[in-house]
Amino acid sequence: MGHMSAMGMAEATDIDTALSWHLSSNHYPPIPQVMIEPAKKAIAAANENDWDRVITLPESVSFRDGNTAPAHEMVEAMHLDAWIDYDALDDSNGGQF
Repeated sequence: MGHMSAMGMAEATDIDTALSWHLSSNHYPPIPQVMIEPAKKAIAAANENDWDRVITLPESVSFRDGNTAPAHEMVEAMHLDAWIDYDALDDSNGGQF
């Protein structure tokens, strides 16, 4: 249900509003709103097929005792698939990830 709702929000509104709703409504406990900007950076990295790009986290957030996280970990943990254009990635990689 959460993925379908995120897909609907991704199509229906701007990314900031959609991510705000998704992080607070599709996760328990809710993911803090300070993660909207890092989530957008992780989405951009994924859509550029740079899944290992290191994303800097806000001061109040840590990941494995550090202040950075790879884009692929963020996409998975925050369920950001609704904003990833997998069709374009398929085309640009000959179907290979």
